Amino acid sequence: MNRSPTDPSTARPRRPRWRSLALLALLLAPLLWPLQLFVERYYSHELLEQNRQTLDLYTANLLGTLRRFEVMPPLLGDLPLLRAALLNPQDAQGIDQANRLLGEIRQQTGADVIYLMNPEGLALVASNWDQADSFVGRNFAFRPYYREAMQGRLARFFGLGTTSGKRGYYFASAVRDGERILGALVVKVDLDYAETLWGKTPEQLMVTDANGVVILTSRPEWRFRASRPLDIAERAAIVDTQPYPEQAPTPLRLRPGAWLTLDRQLPETGWTVSILAPRELVDRQVRTAMAIGGGALLVLILLLGLMMLRRRHYLERIALDARARHQLEQRVLERTRDLEALNSRLKEEVLEREQAQQELVRAQDELLQAGKLSVLGTMSASISHELNQPLGAIRSYADNAGVLLDHGRVDDVRENLTLIRELTGRMASIITHLRAFARRDRHAPESVALQPALDDALALLAKRRRAMDVELIRDLPEATLWVQAGETRLRQVLGNLLANALDALGEKAQPRRLWLSAERTADGIELTLRDNGPGFGPEALARAREPFFTTKTSAQGLGLGLAICDSLMRALGGELVLANHPQGGALITLRMRAAIPGVTPQSPEDSPP
Repeated sequence: MNRSPTDPSTARPRRPRWRSLALLALLLAPLLWPLQLFVERYYSHELLEQNRQTLDLYTANLLGTLRRFEVMPPLLGDLPLLRAALLNPQDAQGIDQANRLLGEIRQQTGADVIYLMNPEGLALVASNWDQADSFVGRNFAFRPYYREAMQGRLARFFGLGTTSGKRGYYFASAVRDGERILGALVVKVDLDYAETLWGKTPEQLMVTDANGVVILTSRPEWRFRASRPLDIAERAAIVDTQPYPEQAPTPLRLRPGAWLTLDRQLPETGWTVSILAPRELVDRQVRTAMAIGGGALLVLILLLGLMMLRRRHYLERIALDARARHQLEQRVLERTRDLEALNSRLKEEVLEREQAQQELVRAQDELLQAGKLSVLGTMSASISHELNQPLGAIRSYADNAGVLLDHGRVDDVRENLTLIRELTGRMASIITHLRAFARRDRHAPESVALQPALDDALALLAKRRRAMDVELIRDLPEATLWVQAGETRLRQVLGNLLANALDALGEKAQPRRLWLSAERTADGIELTLRDNGPGFGPEALARAREPFFTTKTSAQGLGLGLAICDSLMRALGGELVLANHPQGGALITLRMRAAIPGVTPQSPEDSPP
């Protein structure tokens, strides 16, 4: 029979137009440009933010080093032995005593050199008097710090030592006898150590002085190079004061665009601290992102091509079905057999899937059982850890009761038994609380008086504190502070923190001190616990909140105390902050929400059984 050209059985599907895909690729390619800008801006910001934090730390360290020595010249200038050396420079014994005194002070303070100059700029006394590069007998009147000191001002100066050849920062102050200036005392600080603080990183450190000359750097080849052109006045001042090994510093030529620079001005020294990060660090990330973006674009185009190819195959299949429709009657039996075979295979696949589903259910049941066992282990370890303190107190009261019975003090024995009963009730409350905490139960907050809870925790540890001879320093307000908490949970946190403080003080010789202070802030109540023990190590400070992490032996603790305290504080809407005090020892701050004064009903978790 004849078929029309439009008959679907004879019409052939159109071929996919790959030229359309190429045109689509050209249209989508410009999208990579904003991607490049975004990635470059993002990684540049991240790198500069990281370098800003590093720059803050370095400048704080550098300024701290300089400020430590800034007060020394005025203080040392008042020493009678140094003033006598200026008044009587012919006294050899006095000069020798002054040399030895400055040598001892140098060893104690860590200064590079300390020396004393007469009004003519001649060094009479120096801490390095017994060394080959001694300053004694050398004239430093050409140095600007000498002239400023003789004018009665505290002088500062950076320069390369003409005698030692070492870089240093000089502090100078006048030595007076009444209103008369006898000379100048100079303290030189070694700055070579400041460069060693910078590790081996792609970022480079550069410190330039007021002349723009590099004085500290992590790249030795940049040292004493001029970061900018020097004017005539600056060149004349360099020739006059000789702060560098060369009177005309070589320019520092950095490739434009090769570095991302972050600067920090130090007004008190006139220095500029800079961190230069190679732009290659950003470019590498940009290239990676562009490669990923280009790959994603290519994959998208390939997927579109595959979809077009599948569509073509689908149309071809429809055409084949249309042409083969007249053969269906002859192939009915064959197709029926094929369908029966296919049905059989589908039944087998369904059976296999049901078996796999049953295996999955069994695996889930086993996983749930393992999770329950894990929770049970954690609760057991927590209970054993939390009951150690009340058990220790019960043991102490029981021992005391035996002694009191021997002395016939029945009333005191009855009081001890009453305390033991209260402690057993508290142990039951702790167990109830731990069970509720393991279930992540939420209880309504209540108003709890902070000072009584703290007194109860201190009472549990009073005997141990007195046995260790720990001095307790309290700075608590007379007015009662009310916080939102569970009474048992709060006592549990306080008891754990105080016990940990006593454990830390056990590693320290006398004197042992424990400070407690509390105050009301705009955000709530802050309770601070501080001791003068060894404090937190770097690893302990980072991992103290992890369960089972401890620096003690297995007999001393399980490593759950701080982890439980942190979880309890977060459950109460508070915060546990761990740090080291600047004067040594651990500093722990509890931040809690303030509550309305009063008494609320006892929560279920805190009620005795």
